[in-house]
Amino acid sequence: MGKKLILNCDDFGQSPALNQAIMALLEEGKVSSATIMTVAPGFEEAAAWTAKRRQPNVGLHLTMTSEFEALRWRSLTGDRSLHDDSGYQYRTVKEFEQGAATRAVMKEIDAQYGLARKAGIAVSHVDNHMGSLYGMETGRSLLPQTLWKVSRWKLPMRFFRRIYKEDPLLGSLEGIERPVAQVAALADAFGVPIPDYLLSHPFAVEDGETYDSFKQSIIAKLYRLPDGVCETYIHPGVPDPWMQEHIPNYEKRVWEYRLPFDDDFAYALRDADVELTGYRYVQEHLKRPRLRSGLRLVKLLR
Repeated sequence: MGKKLILNCDDFGQSPALNQAIMALLEEGKVSSATIMTVAPGFEEAAAWTAKRRQPNVGLHLTMTSEFEALRWRSLTGDRSLHDDSGYQYRTVKEFEQGAATRAVMKEIDAQYGLARKAGIAVSHVDNHMGSLYGMETGRSLLPQTLWKVSRWKLPMRFFRRIYKEDPLLGSLEGIERPVAQVAALADAFGVPIPDYLLSHPFAVEDGETYDSFKQSIIAKLYRLPDGVCETYIHPGVPDPWMQEHIPNYEKRVWEYRLPFDDDFAYALRDADVELTGYRYVQEHLKRPRLRSGLRLVKLLR
């Protein structure tokens, strides 16, 4: 198989500044895909552009949290358990895990998918804003219910079947091998294809970090990619005075916009023999036999 990389733009539809960046990257073929936020203020613009151009590589960014003080949004269904006291979606994943009713979350997931389809988007895959459905803060995971929904839509989903030990987030978590194997087996049993690895990098600007040091850290990862299909994600935005004043770490969003256009990044992809691919590849090549996967899941749950 070799080394294949899905470079996904999260938060499509969040704002005009992110929309402009993601549209440019998709038009130029510099990224693999994007995932759209149906609840965010820039959704209509992003959806209209996607539908008009019949973009085949825009997925659904299931959004249950609204993290920025100056840029907030509400759920589509309006259920009280999905909002904080200010009437917006929860600021943090922990608040969401503690407050959201499961049935309300499932209705909201259906509503977000339905709105994306109604807008004319040929949804390519599904992922989740801030990992709010993963149970990372309190252990309350809604992945089984979400995977069931995604299986009904016959789509692939962002997860991973192997842990990349060098990843700064996933590689540092203890005792996740068994839960990861269980979720991967459940995805296989439901017929939901997933990538082999998920790679993260810090969302915030780190102490002393510059664009050049950020670029070099990403390029270094390209040379260390394991064989198989890896996904990583960026949140690119064009320079924008309002966003730079009101959105924390927006400088890094501009860096993430610059990176795929950078000649050094393009050279590193070729030199490291890394092929950009997308979720259409995952859909066509990474689906596992469901019966065998179900038997494996039963063993893992014992």
